Amino acid sequence: MDEQLIIIGGGPSGLMAAITAARSGRKVTVLEQNEKPGRKLLATGNGKCNLTNLDLSPAHYRGGASGLTSRIFTAFSNRDTLDFFHGIGLKTIDRNGWVYPYTEQASQVLRLLLLEAEKYRVKIKSKEQVTAIDCRNGHFLVSTSTWIYEAGSVIIATGSPASAVRGSSGDAIQFACDLGLDTVPFLPALVPLRIREDVTNRWAGTRVHASVSILTDSECVATDTGEVQLTDFGISGIPVFQVSRYAAERISSGRKVRAVLDFMPDLSEHDLAADLEKRAALRPGAPLSELLIGLLPDKLIPLFSGKIGHASKNASSENRQNDYPDIARRIKHYVVTITGTASLKQAQICSGGIPLEELTDHLECRKIPGLYFTGEAVDVDGECGGYNLQWAWSSGYVAGKACSRQS
Repeated sequence: MDEQLIIIGGGPSGLMAAITAARSGRKVTVLEQNEKPGRKLLATGNGKCNLTNLDLSPAHYRGGASGLTSRIFTAFSNRDTLDFFHGIGLKTIDRNGWVYPYTEQASQVLRLLLLEAEKYRVKIKSKEQVTAIDCRNGHFLVSTSTWIYEAGSVIIATGSPASAVRGSSGDAIQFACDLGLDTVPFLPALVPLRIREDVTNRWAGTRVHASVSILTDSECVATDTGEVQLTDFGISGIPVFQVSRYAAERISSGRKVRAVLDFMPDLSEHDLAADLEKRAALRPGAPLSELLIGLLPDKLIPLFSGKIGHASKNASSENRQNDYPDIARRIKHYVVTITGTASLKQAQICSGGIPLEELTDHLECRKIPGLYFTGEAVDVDGECGGYNLQWAWSSGYVAGKACSRQS
């Protein structure tokens, strides 16, 4: 009997899985809890939709079983992603390896996906909140508030609770727990960080080129460099997002976490100290607050000039020379205590979900044949730059392809 495939979730991985399976002749129904599918896709890349990245090395991903992640990307690579989208009519543009739709409109990506799904007669049932999944004798019953759907295979593509988009949820973990599967709790992965220090009211609104390093027990576990945003609650920006997973994970386990901010990452301490000395020579007797003009944003200068700056006009040349290495060290090693992350609504992605160890190379559940997990429902998360959408496309394709063979 040609049993249908039920896909729970009409996001990127769910739509890719649906199209892939339907192209092979499988009858596919997508159950989407929102009024329309793809709401989260519309928000990606600030509405521009960073489709993928040309550098797909494993170093850009986190989560267990990295070997399986690599095999998924071998089965459907970033080049396969580009071929797929070019094939359905999307023109793309490469911006230093970050690939976007040429129009930079996520809405057009979604429209083309829905047109392709319609072409292959994928049924999309909106406003269908799945309440239970039951497996009986190798067949599935998927219950909603209005109907019970029978299926030969089920793909759970419900995403994670990250994002302010309505409908973002942790249903994947609830379904897995109900079915007796192991799970990893969802935690914010690309998210701003909160700090304890009371400097936030002074630096709020500042953007600065800096590096951010996450320290636990004096060990640096992650670092990144770029434009850091200093906010009224802590730190944000892409470099902070890139390292935030490691902070969230360790805070969740009860460990103390600090961040070291380097506000002059392109200079060594020695070179920065020498630069300060040259500035002092050009302006003898100038307070430190004036020497830092042109090096640091205005709101950061008081953080480093307060203690020494008041006395610096009267300080001797010899004493001032001794100050510069200390000032340089503080500018390049500004330590703050991380107390937590911003809310899940402010996170772009989550870590956690179904461990890869629970799944086969086709993302099929080892304990329940015919049940698959894709996208954010799986404990795989990537850095900013199109990596998480690439995981959605690849995992959706692999699961959809596997279900095609079961029709």
